[in-house]
Amino acid sequence: YSRLARLLREAHLRSVSDYLDRLERQGSSDDWQDFVNALTTNLTSFFRESHHFDMLRELLRRKGAPTQQRIWCAGASTGEEAWTLAITACEAFDGLQPPVEIIATDIDTACLQTARRAVYPLTRIEGLSEARKRRYFQRGTGDNTGQVRVIPALQKLVRFAPSNLLDRQWPVQGPLDAIFCRNVMIYSDKATQRRLLER
Repeated sequence: YSRLARLLREAHLRSVSDYLDRLERQGSSDDWQDFVNALTTNLTSFFRESHHFDMLRELLRRKGAPTQQRIWCAGASTGEEAWTLAITACEAFDGLQPPVEIIATDIDTACLQTARRAVYPLTRIEGLSEARKRRYFQRGTGDNTGQVRVIPALQKLVRFAPSNLLDRQWPVQGPLDAIFCRNVMIYSDKATQRRLLER
């Protein structure tokens, strides 16, 4: 209820059941997307559970260049995980043009807009080393003081697209070298997790 309360107020409705009835009767695709965006959980950070990225770094080094590596971030939220994957790839190949393509998807279109912008409050990168902050982010000045932007070289490595993992078709085709999906699958029940993993 707390996640839908804003939508109820905007629609001048008193109950969730009234809202759902209205949505099912006359909801546009934008109305349905607003509903989905309101319900999604968007907990993310740069290098969240950093041991995953240590493992990826080693995988990329073992596979080595010049083979193009493809990684799917299937629950990109506001982009921090996708940018972390890009940083990890740069570190694995010791340069800003690693042979890596990252496809980052999410069901929440508002989050994807934030991810594509690649601009964050300075506080979002507080946990990173000074070397990473300097190498991979540009500090804002003037009206943008207190914000950072992911550098253009990283932005070239990542493509964002909307996707619902429960849809029949995904905007990502194999082969893939790695799929980061834990941070989205933890919100699914066991049966759904199994179906997704088998697929």
